[in-house]
Amino acid sequence: MRIRHLPDTLINQIAAGEVVERPAAAVKELVENAVDAGSTRIEVELKDGGKELILVRDNGMGMAADDLDAAIDRHATSKLPDDDLLNINFLGFRGEALPSIASVSRMKIATRARGGEAFEIEVVDGKKSAVRPSAHHEGTVVEVRDLFYLTPARLKFLKTSATEYGAVKEMLQRLAMVYPHVAFRLSHNGASIFHYPVLSENGDAQLDARMRDIMGEDFVANSLSLDALRGDVRLTGRIAKPTHNVGTAQKQFLFVNGRAVRDKQLLGAVRAGYMDVMAKDRYPVVALFLDVPPAAVDVNVHPAKAEVRFQDAALIRGLIVSAIRHALMGQEVKPVTSLTDHLLGQLEQSRTAQQPSSFNPRAYLSSYSAPSSSSYRGALAEHVTNAYAPAPFQSSADLAPSTRFDVPSAPVLEETAYPLGSARAQIHENYIIAQTTHGIVIVDQHAAHERLVYERFKEQVAERGIESQLYLTPEIISLDDTDCARLLEYAEMFKTSGLEIEAFGAGAIAVRSVPLLLVGKVSLPQLLQSLADELRDFDKATGLEERLNAVLSTMACHGSVRSGRRLTPEEMNALLRDMERTPLSGQCNHGRPTFVALSLDDIEKLFGRK
Repeated sequence: MRIRHLPDTLINQIAAGEVVERPAAAVKELVENAVDAGSTRIEVELKDGGKELILVRDNGMGMAADDLDAAIDRHATSKLPDDDLLNINFLGFRGEALPSIASVSRMKIATRARGGEAFEIEVVDGKKSAVRPSAHHEGTVVEVRDLFYLTPARLKFLKTSATEYGAVKEMLQRLAMVYPHVAFRLSHNGASIFHYPVLSENGDAQLDARMRDIMGEDFVANSLSLDALRGDVRLTGRIAKPTHNVGTAQKQFLFVNGRAVRDKQLLGAVRAGYMDVMAKDRYPVVALFLDVPPAAVDVNVHPAKAEVRFQDAALIRGLIVSAIRHALMGQEVKPVTSLTDHLLGQLEQSRTAQQPSSFNPRAYLSSYSAPSSSSYRGALAEHVTNAYAPAPFQSSADLAPSTRFDVPSAPVLEETAYPLGSARAQIHENYIIAQTTHGIVIVDQHAAHERLVYERFKEQVAERGIESQLYLTPEIISLDDTDCARLLEYAEMFKTSGLEIEAFGAGAIAVRSVPLLLVGKVSLPQLLQSLADELRDFDKATGLEERLNAVLSTMACHGSVRSGRRLTPEEMNALLRDMERTPLSGQCNHGRPTFVALSLDDIEKLFGRK
């Protein structure tokens, strides 16, 4: 069979299949062109989910006649002035979008350069007309009608109009998030869907306003700010507190150098950051902006530029994971009801002021104002020391918390100035009612103590290391040779967690030791295969750490104060004080809240007093 050159129309249609698989992809390319043109106002109109009409109007710099004529040609672009693919500073740069869209639709472009004349051009059946004068204001309007009418097979694979419209809306919201200095408007079938104006000249204030518009006030109220720097890489944005979660990953907004991406490595890093505080079937809501030197990231590895490749992927992952964990450890989780910011501020201030090198209940307790009874403080300190402080252990079998409450009789503390207040009652043998200066707090005693014991276990493991069980004869596990190579590359990292492996010929791994905590709890072949799969997908293996933490979490659950146990006032107050000292005490190991709160204003409204 002879080799022949394909006609330009067919080449563009093939490119359209890669770049413009649905209306949302066409809108994305056109809106990104508008952003690159320096627009401060972008309007998008749709009909029939974008299948009948896509119209994108902007107030950007526009084009002269010769630029308009060249814009429809394949691989014609103004965004690579020096042919350097390692220094890309624009969203679009390959020059495929306009000719690809035009090859499968009826397209018309009208434009006027700033201070220049207006022109327009049409493309029908893949053939462009001559450039002609137009009566158009400054900026550009791109009109795309009957998308995929020249490729009926592609048209058949489109979803319903409602689904295609939803995809356009989500994509446009992602772009609006990362460009808060640009006003965005969307209408569908003549109805206005949203309008995100520019409300402030201040970048941070405008970003917060845009987040409220797109993600809702509830997210902003239940999220934490991030601003981390590592070398030339900066990470900013907001992450939801663990109790503010959803059932899918669709609410995770990730951006790299102003480009919205759905990169599996970045999604995996976000998941790892929440590993200890989020249930496996729940997903955090985040909006993260990553600024990387252009030469250190390749944005040209995916036809739609939805994925990127980093020069130092380990640095990027480490930055995301550590920044998320630092933010979660540094601030208390806000309950799902109306707990006041004053209470959260007190919790954080008390921890920041102390910063003990190790847990010292007596020193911690004395940092508060003196209660009415000195004898009570001594009894309470004695209780916390006995009931919560971890005992030294020699093996993992000794990782067992003490839940024995042996507290001398003492007066009930009347002070309510503590962040979580003073215990007043226990109801249903599981919930502690505490009075604070500004309202009440309801604590789930089992969930709270479970988190406290879990954190003690992790401290012990961090201090003493993870013990391993050495096999008399190595266990030989057969795997694919590429999986073996990946595992052996990370052998030293696994060894620090108690898993010692070495090569055993082609396609086999010899396991010399495993973490003692996992003995009898996991299948060794499945563990190694899972770690190899993680390394292949994410260049990082967190499965071993997750399994170790899962064992510790289970031990903490079984070793904590059970529901149905009656507690004395002293025991309840001791639990509250330890919660105030322990990071992440706002949710249990499974991601559920450990306490909720009502302000006095809320209570008075319930009874009609306000």
